[in-house]
Amino acid sequence: MNLQLSPADARFRDEVRSFLESTLDDGLRRGADRCGSVFQDYATNIRWHRILHRKGWIAPSWPERFGGPGWSVVQRYIFQAECASAGAPALAPMGLGMCGPVLMGYGTTEQQSTYLPRILSGEDYWCQGYSEPGSGSDLASLGLRAARDGDDYILNGTKIWTTHAQHANRMFLLVRTATSGRPQAGISFLLLDMDTPGISVEPIIFSSGDHEVNTVFFESVRVPVTNRVGEENDGWTVAKYLLEFERGGGGAARLEALLARIRRMAAATDASGSALLNEPDFRRRLDAAAINLDAVRMSEFRILSALSQGGNPGPASSILKTSTAALNQHLTELALEVAGIWALPHQPEAREPTATATPVGPEAALTATARYLNTRAVSIAGGTDEVQRNIVAKLVLGL
Repeated sequence: MNLQLSPADARFRDEVRSFLESTLDDGLRRGADRCGSVFQDYATNIRWHRILHRKGWIAPSWPERFGGPGWSVVQRYIFQAECASAGAPALAPMGLGMCGPVLMGYGTTEQQSTYLPRILSGEDYWCQGYSEPGSGSDLASLGLRAARDGDDYILNGTKIWTTHAQHANRMFLLVRTATSGRPQAGISFLLLDMDTPGISVEPIIFSSGDHEVNTVFFESVRVPVTNRVGEENDGWTVAKYLLEFERGGGGAARLEALLARIRRMAAATDASGSALLNEPDFRRRLDAAAINLDAVRMSEFRILSALSQGGNPGPASSILKTSTAALNQHLTELALEVAGIWALPHQPEAREPTATATPVGPEAALTATARYLNTRAVSIAGGTDEVQRNIVAKLVLGL
């Protein structure tokens, strides 16, 4: 792949920069800057989502026939990099990056025409119902039962760690439709309305004070069979396809912005006139992170190239998932070190995008602890490192 920008791509980059400069106001930038989580707060996210939708840029990787802008692989990367450099809010991935691609690959024409436009507009906000209490990372052991009753499934069970279920009006989830044979063979993939009777959502509060994930309970919840994606008991195939997109990357540009932020923080001098950036050991660790970032970026290019040719990410997504998670955790550790004592005050209220109170310590240190705590989970969420390495061992190394 030629990584030099063509004249057309350079013009596109300038167009994106101009749009971001004229569109990103203080509220959007503040929301992104004060976000201590992998997931942007709902209010900031949905506002930015609708702005990009009006521009026609909300789904860079979607084909034009489904409402995407028809961008090339290079243009997608340019857009991601420029958004990260400009401090734009992150977008929620569940609809745009997970459910949408699954519907394009496995959904019926009716499902595509019903849900894809609503994902683009932001009218539907999705959450993911995969994990369950007691199942850990063994997704095939899930037990939420979906019993067939005429034209409906009746759901009973629990999902856990469900990100933004408190905001979502839709969920895509895996359910148990058969109990005989291999566990993977008895799973189906469903779509449901979160307002369906029998669904209740209970918050799980992080140690950082953030409410990001939830437990979702299902008690005799009826879901139409027409809301199944793919064949009954073949949801494992659909789930693996979705996870390739969940692990498919897109984070190198934001990690690059985080690395640049850490360098700026480390360059600031303290009361004695010294700066952490001048310490050889710290600078060595920053340089090692920069090298790992180059590896992540190239892995993303490989995956985007496969997608642009009609393929799917395949096992490369597992390689990217583990390397991105490790780098993310490493960078947040460095940020915590740079923040020093100013990482200690617990002030989640100051991280609210609309907060007016002056935070304790430098603004740049406000999210250091929250981000550090939140990223401890990135080597588990979306498939643990151990699972990803098993996939690589089997599909790449042939072990």
